[in-house]
Amino acid sequence: MKDVEDYMNLPYNYIVQPINDESGYYFYARVLELDGCQSTGETFEEAYENLKEAMKGWIETKLENGFEVPLPVGYENFSGKFIVRIPKSLHYKLSVEAQQEGVSLNQYALYKLSH
Repeated sequence: MKDVEDYMNLPYNYIVQPINDESGYYFYARVLELDGCQSTGETFEEAYENLKEAMKGWIETKLENGFEVPLPVGYENFSGKFIVRIPKSLHYKLSVEAQQEGVSLNQYALYKLSH
């Protein structure tokens, strides 16, 4: 990883919980893998957005001070490759569409999966 944005794009586990205590009703949010990275908000959405901002600052601080930033749980166990069996008709259709786009079937499948 090189910079904050690289880390922000990884699949970290966000936990957002409703809290009802002496302070009132609000949402508490944290990143499972980043100890101490947490935030709150009056709504789920606000807590989530505040958490992303806190996460950015948390990661920036760690990188600036030469500390390691933990990767998402299990992230290093993924190769980026998996096998999917599909009907011949779908295989044909995707192959034709990839050819029309001028890309490989793998590139076209990646595009379709990411949108």
